[in-house]
Amino acid sequence: MKFLIAGLGSIGRRHLRNLLALGERDILFYRSGLGTLPNEDLADFLAETDLEAALGHQPDVVIVSNPTALHLDVAIPAARAGCHLLLEKPISHSDARLDELRQAVAQGGGEVLVGYQFRFHPALLRVAELLAAGEIIRPLSARAHWGECLPDWHPWEDYRQGYSARKDLGGGVVLTLSHPLDYLRCLLGEVESLWGQTAQVSDLELTVEDCAEIGLQFASGALGSLHLDYYQRPASHWLEIIGEGGTIRWDNEDGGVHLYRADNRTWTSDLPPAGFERNDLFLAEMRHMIAVAAGEASPVCTLDDGIRALELALAVHRASQTGKRVHFPEKGV
Repeated sequence: MKFLIAGLGSIGRRHLRNLLALGERDILFYRSGLGTLPNEDLADFLAETDLEAALGHQPDVVIVSNPTALHLDVAIPAARAGCHLLLEKPISHSDARLDELRQAVAQGGGEVLVGYQFRFHPALLRVAELLAAGEIIRPLSARAHWGECLPDWHPWEDYRQGYSARKDLGGGVVLTLSHPLDYLRCLLGEVESLWGQTAQVSDLELTVEDCAEIGLQFASGALGSLHLDYYQRPASHWLEIIGEGGTIRWDNEDGGVHLYRADNRTWTSDLPPAGFERNDLFLAEMRHMIAVAAGEASPVCTLDDGIRALELALAVHRASQTGKRVHFPEKGV
């Protein structure tokens, strides 16, 4: 199987390392030449600076890991060429050209896996199992929180130059940390309406918002809230779901899922597998991508899922700008 990696920032490099760890060697790159990371470890691989030339090598899978604002410049031609896509999240920075992307995928016939790697987190998969089993009867409300100081993400590079910090590259805390918008929808169902407020409140040198407070109303009637920020130290990422029959809590710090059952007033806990680490999510995602490209699996996070997460993120900005709740007339994609 042949892989083309478009974009060799930190996530592109991670995908390269994981492909190699999984025994894949037929890999080439599409490079703009604007990246800031060293190239010594890329000497043994073919690199093209023209997308048409890169696609001319007929890759089976194109990994779209360039800055968010440039995703569709690669994804649309690659999809049209019949390639399968691992399309990093968020799929874009705006809703422009989404129909063109859908048409290109339909024309080329490839599959699309959107890179929301928390879909593969064993703890969140366990949360889904508990909800499906009715362990808290009916979810009534949920709260997710993710705060993490942006300069700490990649201390080897200037955070101000990364896409997460720049409006022109599709950054901002809502788009960049949109994972909870995806997993809340995955766990609790479609969002019927949302409201939100975004701001730049820290002293970080950014051209985007560094904080967001978001309210969600799900089609089920449950309410949700989500906090995102670029400045919290130490980093904090957790989820709590409160139901008629108890509470489910997950904390990314220890990876554990904690269930309180009201009927017997007890807590039980599930911890992640021994030795679990963050990169295991990306390895699981890449194994799944390989299975999808081989026709052995269907994407667990589809293009429609990615579009829906983008719609929610863009709606947060719209709600903040207008001061009004955003309603979604369609409960499905």
